[in-house]
Amino acid sequence: MMRRIFIFLLILLTPGLTIAITPPSFQIALLKYSGGGDWYANPTSLPNLVKFCNKNLGTNISQDIATIDVGSKELFNYPFLHMTGHGNVEFSPLEAQNLRDYLIAGGFLHIDDNYGMDPFVRPQMKKVFPELEFIELPFSHPIYHQKYEFPKGLPKIHEHDAKPPQGFGLIYEGRLVCFYSYETDLGDGWEDPEVHKDAEANRLKALQMGANIVQFVFRGR
Repeated sequence: MMRRIFIFLLILLTPGLTIAITPPSFQIALLKYSGGGDWYANPTSLPNLVKFCNKNLGTNISQDIATIDVGSKELFNYPFLHMTGHGNVEFSPLEAQNLRDYLIAGGFLHIDDNYGMDPFVRPQMKKVFPELEFIELPFSHPIYHQKYEFPKGLPKIHEHDAKPPQGFGLIYEGRLVCFYSYETDLGDGWEDPEVHKDAEANRLKALQMGANIVQFVFRGR
């Protein structure tokens, strides 16, 4: 069972006066994997996404991003995992089983292809859910219609191979457990502006789509 993090802190300023400070209600994590791919790419992306969500969605997500190994039992402490990179990905059988157990238990994985990840991540996710196939989500899917409207699906942030952006999903027993953003590079758009020098309009679209993913996960629809 997923373990929620609930902490509270009371600060006494003067006798008889108590102010309750609500700490972050949960933390998201970056997934660390083997195989040589740069799982650590885009170091400023998740902190910026969290700031955007807290400001615009009213969430209370910790700005400290955890890094968690795919095979760790600590995986279950984080309701939202983000995975990115450019190259090879490799899950051992035990890691694949751990990730499967986590996703079935209620966790969620967002995979963002940072370019070149596609031929590697697909067979590894097949180890996790051999009975499932990635399906392209229709533009009518709720993930594109949360606080922000994306009637044509994912925004195009980086050109890469000049292919249209696509959003794929793994659906287990009617629930979207993994969302895979391909040919868009949302994470690059979440990074600090000086890193990739993306147009501000593109950065905003990337952050808005990221916020939609977060909101979809925690609203459950």
